[in-house]
Amino acid sequence: MPRTKATFYNAEGESLAGLLETPEGPASAYALFAHCFTCSKDITSASRITRALARQGFAVLRFDFTGLGNSDGDFSNTNFSSNLQDLLCAAEFLEKHYKSPKLLIGHSLGGAAALAVAQHLPSVKAVATIGAPATADHVRHLFAKSHEAIMQNQSAHVELNGRQFMIKRQFIDDLEQHNTLDHISALKKALLIFHSPLDETVSIDEAARIFTAAKHPKSFVSLDNADHLLSRRQDALYVANVLSAWAARYFDGNPTDDDDKISLVPEVKPESVVVREKNKKFAREIFTENHILTSDEPRTVGGSDLGANPYELLLAALGSCTSMTMRMYANHKKIDLHDIEVELSHSRIHADDCEMCEKQAQMIDKISRIITLTGNLDEAQRARLLEIADKCPVHKTLTNQIHIDTKESNQRIVK
Repeated sequence: MPRTKATFYNAEGESLAGLLETPEGPASAYALFAHCFTCSKDITSASRITRALARQGFAVLRFDFTGLGNSDGDFSNTNFSSNLQDLLCAAEFLEKHYKSPKLLIGHSLGGAAALAVAQHLPSVKAVATIGAPATADHVRHLFAKSHEAIMQNQSAHVELNGRQFMIKRQFIDDLEQHNTLDHISALKKALLIFHSPLDETVSIDEAARIFTAAKHPKSFVSLDNADHLLSRRQDALYVANVLSAWAARYFDGNPTDDDDKISLVPEVKPESVVVREKNKKFAREIFTENHILTSDEPRTVGGSDLGANPYELLLAALGSCTSMTMRMYANHKKIDLHDIEVELSHSRIHADDCEMCEKQAQMIDKISRIITLTGNLDEAQRARLLEIADKCPVHKTLTNQIHIDTKESNQRIVK
């Protein structure tokens, strides 16, 4: 998915760094993602969720709060109120340069921030929280051991998530201003609450407080065995899938053009591949257990050129396998092989020696493979490495007799 660096400014004029994840075609809606306390926009859960939402048609801006990640400013001078201001500045940036956000997503304390700022953003129709406390004051317990020192000395160093942060008294005092649930009851936005019953950082009791305070429409989704940071890929993708389906009903409508088809990320079995239509032309999404690729055809033949064509993918498979196999052999034999480059091309040629050539023109597929080896190699080693190239599993598959068994799925979908 396309990704654009975004730079905008906070209320103090300091530069904030963001990334805008966008779909291949027009976005169904723009969204803002607020990361967890002392984290950054690049934390794995934020990255996975926003990318998955982009694949499903949403444009999502994630950014570093002041003093964190790649954003300017001093974290010790920030507080929850400044986080809210940062979110408002991010929304203003989207409105000015793209479109106003319709969806707010907040993880942990970012969720509390999303709840607090949503009523100040008329364009926002829906809010989603992930492992969020009901109020910002919940983070006070993180400073329990240093609370006395902070109050007496006006500041103290506190270790959070293995890193040292300077926490000033003004941060603690600011939390007291955000210790009621009034803003949740006055939200007047659709609300979706994600929380794990096993969350050891923010108790699921906080989710109950949010749900009880909120007015309908509101929904709760249990994340079962997920941890607070959604460190498992499947948990982040589950959040994105559910969130996409839920949020769509609260917007004016999703794109209907074939190029903007939105599909949920499927569950893929190990060593399997799922291919889905991305549009009604040639673009396809290829899902493996842990990765997503795009295939397409060039514009010259009616495609959108969003990815490699099928034969390029075939050559890539052979080239990758060739290089991997040669590297494994060189490492095992301790051969001083510095680099391997494999160049491949595909063509169809006349089979002059085939049995039928006298009756009709016959064509066979030809793959040309040129291998460049760099390193302190003698001629015997070079010759042996070229022999090993022919032993790669994909090479064997392509040169063996292949039987492809095709049948229709038992799952028939009628629209």
